[in-house]
Amino acid sequence: MRTELVSEPGSPDRPNEDFASVGLPASGQGGSLVVLDGVTPPSGGTGCLHSVPWFTARLGGALTELTVSLPDVPLAEALHRAIARTSAAHAETCELSHPRTPQATVVLARWSPTVVEYLVLSDSALLVEAPDGAVTALLDDRLARLPRSALATDALVDSTLRNKEGGFFTAAADPSVAARAVTGVLPRDRVRALAALTDGATRWVEKFREGDWTDCFGLVRKEGARALVDRVRELERGDAGTRTFLGRGKTHDDATVAYAEL
Repeated sequence: MRTELVSEPGSPDRPNEDFASVGLPASGQGGSLVVLDGVTPPSGGTGCLHSVPWFTARLGGALTELTVSLPDVPLAEALHRAIARTSAAHAETCELSHPRTPQATVVLARWSPTVVEYLVLSDSALLVEAPDGAVTALLDDRLARLPRSALATDALVDSTLRNKEGGFFTAAADPSVAARAVTGVLPRDRVRALAALTDGATRWVEKFREGDWTDCFGLVRKEGARALVDRVRELERGDAGTRTFLGRGKTHDDATVAYAEL
């Protein structure tokens, strides 16, 4: 097995809000991959004493442990338990009902000798390569399908769309959101490799249109996860003046790539 993790903050002046891990059970019979993208809150408070990196470290740590130690528990149930555990850690000190309580997107994958399970919640991506080289993007596209007019302001998003029916969902304080994730199971012999990317890395495809998901996966396989992040940074710097592709988005976002050849 070959695994590779790269995670880089969008700015050296701000902590990285992403989380990534690969867990390999002592039995050597499988493994798991966890990638979270912490949601940067707008100014104005979150009702929480803790930072987004605190939240992603807690949630990511719980998911890493649960996906490895409880191989028979479905990934959605593992996410449910991890959210509940993280919420309990600060329920007495923080307003967890606040729409901007710390939260994150989630990508999980777990493999055994017979199957590969996956879970995707919100706008990070999981790419799956088959033995013949075909690449499938497993996405939760609810946020992408919303009209731009519905995303005009943070207040509008928080009041009408964030973690609401007809909108989009992230892992925040309510464990029931785990049932909203995109999940599935693939035969192990149909998966050669996996790549999980936060939206700071998917910019190569989704914002800059440098290639499709197959091209993106090929770049990671041939040149490594660092090469993809470096290419994104070059494109961001080149677009910073005109903002042709970036628009109103951040010039640089936290970017994480986790790759595993099974």
